[in-house]
Amino acid sequence: MRRRRPHHHRPFCHCPFHHEIRGRYARACIVFTLVLFAACGGPVENNDSVGGLVGGVAGTELAERQVLHKGIGAEPQTLDPHRAEGVPSANILRDLFEGLVSEAPNGTLIPGAAQRWTISPDGKTYTFFLREDGRWSNGDPVTAADFVYGLRRSVDPNTLSQYSSILYPIENAEAIVLGQLPPDKLGVSAPDSLTFVIRLHAPAPYLLGLLTHSTAYPVHAPTVELHGRRFVRPGNLVSNGAYRLDEWVVQSRMKLVRNEKYRDDANTTIDVVYLYPIENADAELKRYRASELDITEGIPYQQLTWIRAHLGDEFRVSPYLGSYYFGLNVTRPPFKDSPKLRQALAMAIDRDIITMRITGAGEIAAYGWVPPVANYQGQQPEWAQWTQERRNEEARRLYREAGYSTSKPLEVEIMYNTSENHKRVSIAIASMWKQVLGVKARLANQEWKVFLETRKRKEKTEVFRDGWIGDYNDAFSFAQLMHSANELNGSGWVNPAYDALVDAATLESDMLKRAALMQEAERLLLADMPIIPIYFYVSKHLVKPWVGGYQSNIMDHHYSKNFYILKH
Repeated sequence: MRRRRPHHHRPFCHCPFHHEIRGRYARACIVFTLVLFAACGGPVENNDSVGGLVGGVAGTELAERQVLHKGIGAEPQTLDPHRAEGVPSANILRDLFEGLVSEAPNGTLIPGAAQRWTISPDGKTYTFFLREDGRWSNGDPVTAADFVYGLRRSVDPNTLSQYSSILYPIENAEAIVLGQLPPDKLGVSAPDSLTFVIRLHAPAPYLLGLLTHSTAYPVHAPTVELHGRRFVRPGNLVSNGAYRLDEWVVQSRMKLVRNEKYRDDANTTIDVVYLYPIENADAELKRYRASELDITEGIPYQQLTWIRAHLGDEFRVSPYLGSYYFGLNVTRPPFKDSPKLRQALAMAIDRDIITMRITGAGEIAAYGWVPPVANYQGQQPEWAQWTQERRNEEARRLYREAGYSTSKPLEVEIMYNTSENHKRVSIAIASMWKQVLGVKARLANQEWKVFLETRKRKEKTEVFRDGWIGDYNDAFSFAQLMHSANELNGSGWVNPAYDALVDAATLESDMLKRAALMQEAERLLLADMPIIPIYFYVSKHLVKPWVGGYQSNIMDHHYSKNFYILKH
């Protein structure tokens, strides 16, 4: 899901040196600050224990109770598949719903609610043939009409979807989202109960991957019409995935139970899934070590060395299709009409310190926007190849030209969603800006759902932490986010030339030409710098040895129906 990725408080250990210090001394000061900060907390008390042999004598024996306990990071703001934002919601919705296309444990696209499909020679018409045994959790058959209803609802402006723009390849989708056409003009149809057709205005080679996104999920029309916004509550929600929602205690836990009506229930092993919103990574680690969790959403950065030494076999790290960045609100001062200031702040950040000393799990320092992705060569500014000392000197020059100095420093607020990990990165960046430029940055944290709403109201943000996880394995998932018409363009950046290049890429069927258009767009973005890329993600989870069926993949998508619990 693109998704936005959400990821307590120890005192900030201030650097004893002055911001005028330059070059290697400033760098050493920042490192000293981070080391002191990390020292504020040591490893949690060791109480790990595993009783008996995992998998029994044979190593493959299943546990009598097939119950899975997972951390999900932040509390999801909704389970409406057409209104949800963020990775926590996306991960839950994959268990509750099934799209036309699904994913194997290794991330390969496989048939989902559709058993097969055909694509027209011009690449503009996709015909899906649904499974005859598809069922909703109340026993109703899953039909092509459900997908027509779902996609029309997804693009309907009244739904208030934040992701409807990813459906723009579908004929008339953009005009409907903008209120220029009614939803029934969307290029989808159901010739019969098991045949569903999507018509595109131009070829979209990433469409099958896009259809794994919750924006393209079906919903049970009678339930939505009966309950309205409350259709997602326990007892109301009717879903077509491997699980159904049984319980939701806000800020405590969610309980999913096996959907016995699911078309592939015979191959599902886990009976119950408990999901826990735990924003404090230290608390999540403690619960994992107490065997209250089988899988964590993440790990606390400051515990990484200890985790590798003591839980190495349980620590799963893999490439992840995502960019971690800080957005700059360019709709108002101080960043409006000030590209030199934006560039100065971007250049003053030492990404090597962040990726090696704060995160340290293999993240890649990012100077461009698009992470390593199929059929695309990411772009970088020229200064990406410079030494950090040279970047700092140029940053100071641009800072002065933007009208700031040690006697007239920039004062700015950095906002991040509640997370010790995000706090550590934000403190590091504030320290770097202080040391290199003299910027006075104050930090503000907000709970995930509040953070999402605050960011939408752009009059209340200046600098904000953010992350974008690709909705599908294609550079367009990143290029599209910064289009001025995209609902999730949090910086409010508008560049007609960028928009024109992205629009042209949507119509280009030649893959090389399409990539070239997006590369030119990325260069424009980096020249104007409305966002500051920091690093490209890796996924980081702790997984108990008794959890079978877990496989890493670049999308970090994991379906509970593919897991099983070994005897232990």
